[in-house]
Amino acid sequence: MKSFLTRPKRKLSPAPEAGLGDGDEPTDVKLALLSSLHPAVEQETLLDILLAHDGCVSQASTALQQQQHAHISSRKSGAIGYQRSLKQYALPSNDTSSSPEKKTKKLKSKRGSTLHLYDPADVAEHTPCTIIHNFLPAEDANDLLRELLKEAESFEKITFKLFDNVVSSPHTSSFFVESYEAMQTQKADYYYNGAKLTDVRRITPQLAKVKPIVQEAVNREVQHRIATRYPGGKKLKYQSPHAWVPNSAFVNCYKGAQESVGWHSDQLTYLGPRAVIGSVSLGVAREFRVRRVLPKDKDKDGNEAPSSSSSSGGVKTAEDDPDAEGQIAIHLPHNSLLVMHAEMQEEWKHCIAPAPSIDPHPVAGVRRINITYRDYRQRFHPRHTPRCRCGIPCVLRVVQRKRDNYGRYFWMCHASNVPGKEGCSFFQWAEFDDDGNPIYDKDSKEPAALTG
Repeated sequence: MKSFLTRPKRKLSPAPEAGLGDGDEPTDVKLALLSSLHPAVEQETLLDILLAHDGCVSQASTALQQQQHAHISSRKSGAIGYQRSLKQYALPSNDTSSSPEKKTKKLKSKRGSTLHLYDPADVAEHTPCTIIHNFLPAEDANDLLRELLKEAESFEKITFKLFDNVVSSPHTSSFFVESYEAMQTQKADYYYNGAKLTDVRRITPQLAKVKPIVQEAVNREVQHRIATRYPGGKKLKYQSPHAWVPNSAFVNCYKGAQESVGWHSDQLTYLGPRAVIGSVSLGVAREFRVRRVLPKDKDKDGNEAPSSSSSSGGVKTAEDDPDAEGQIAIHLPHNSLLVMHAEMQEEWKHCIAPAPSIDPHPVAGVRRINITYRDYRQRFHPRHTPRCRCGIPCVLRVVQRKRDNYGRYFWMCHASNVPGKEGCSFFQWAEFDDDGNPIYDKDSKEPAALTG
C-alpha cells in the first residue's frame, strides 16, 4: 500500500463511518475518519500516527486512546522545535518472533510536499544524514558562537556567474584553514566556482578546540552507519577507508529569516568522491532541506523520458520537476551536529530554505552560524587535478540526472562561472580505485585521461 506513505492534498470530505478505513482507501479518507474520531488532534499528528501504524486506522485510533491525547504537541509546517520519534506512536507488537532489529518502513513525501523530521532516529532512518542534539557543552557552544559572530562582522558574499548574470550569495561566509602556509596555498592554488578565494583566514581558537570533538563524533557516526545501513556492513565504493580528519572549515552566517542558500550539492573537487562533511549549527534554528536526485530514463528512440521513480504521473520529467519525490526538512537547533554521509553529495541535494519567521536566539539574535568541517585530501590538490585549456583547475562532478552513466564522475571546465570570463568545452571522465583515490597515468603522474 503506497497511498499512506505520501502526504496527500487534503480535501474536505465526509468521514466514513467508524470501523472502515483499514483497506485500500485513500489517505485523505483515512485522515478524515481519524479526525472525526479524534477531533482535538492536529492533522499533522494524525498523519504521523497513521504512518507509524502502516495506514491502519483502527490501530492508530487505539494508540491515540491509550495515550489519552496527552502531551501530543501540534506541529505546524513552519515551526522550529523538537519532535519525538515517529516510533512513539506505534503500539507494542504481539509478534514475539520479530527481530528487534527489524527495519522501519521507509517514509516518503509526495511531490510538492515536505516531510518534517526532528528526532535523530527518524533523520538517520530516512535521510543520508545523522544528527546529534546538544552536541557540545553549553558554554563551549556559546563561546564558539560569540567568537564566530564577531568574525562574521567582516564576512563577505561570494560573487559568481549564473546563466550569464553576475549574482551574489544570499548569505555571507569565510574559509578557515589551520596554518599560515595553508592560507597562502589556498589563495594561490585553489579555485571555487572558477575563481580564487580572497577571504581565507587562520583557524580561530574555538574552532580549533571544537575540531577534535567533531572529528571523533563524525568518525563514530560513519562507522555506525556503515555497520547498520550499508549492504554487507561494508563501506560504499569510492568511500575512503581511512579516518576522517578535517583540515578546513567553511563558516556561513545567515542573518534574518530570508537569508538562505538554494538547492545544491557540495563540490567534490578537493574532497574526492563519497565525501563526508561535519556541520555544526549555532544560534537561530533553521530548516535544512534535502531531496533525492532523480535520474531520467530514455525511451526506445533515445529520447529522454520521465524517470520511472517519479511520482508525477508521466506529466513531467525529473529534471522539469526536481521536487518529484518531495522534500525532507531536518530542523537544526542551536548546538547540533549534522553528519552528511558518503551518499549525500552524489545522490541528494540540500538547501537552507527561507523561513516565514524565526525565533531569536538569546546570544545570536536573528543570526545563524554554520560550520562545515571538511577533509581536503592531498591527492586532490590542484597540482594533481586536470586543467582545462583555460588554464584553470577543473571541477569534479558526478552524473546525477541521466540514467546513462549515472554515478560516473567527470572533470570539466569551470571558468564560465567567473564574471567576465567564458569557459571552454573541456571534458574528461574521472577514474578512481575502490577507496576513492584517483588513478594516475604511470608516466605523467596525472589523472588518467579517459574518453567516451
